[in-house]
Amino acid sequence: MHFEHAGIATENARELADLYTDLFGIENVHEEEFDGMRIIFLDCGNGYFELLEPFEDGTIAQYLEQNGPGIHHLALRTDDIEGALETAREHDVRLIDEEPRPGAWGHTVAFLHPSDTGGILLELVEH
Repeated sequence: MHFEHAGIATENARELADLYTDLFGIENVHEEEFDGMRIIFLDCGNGYFELLEPFEDGTIAQYLEQNGPGIHHLALRTDDIEGALETAREHDVRLIDEEPRPGAWGHTVAFLHPSDTGGILLELVEH
């Protein structure tokens, strides 16, 4: 496994992308609308910032309402998401996604429950 990205909930993904680009010299490498959100990936060299701006009610809109902007989740890249989910089950880690599902940028994803992962919502990502 390798670090993939930090998912950051924001009210304005383009504005935050512009700020991070100017501050850190990182590049916007992918942008899409997916699952009721504008999503922008910024390349940090050894992973990405995934900026999540909701334009419909959903998980990220609820997160922003309850917590305000900030880190929503951390993602780890795997070459075998099914195997990673099985390992999580073997360690009694609750799964939010029992089966992998389509995610942003055409990736396959699954989330692990934060109550079993030290309070961090973890996303598994397979390219």
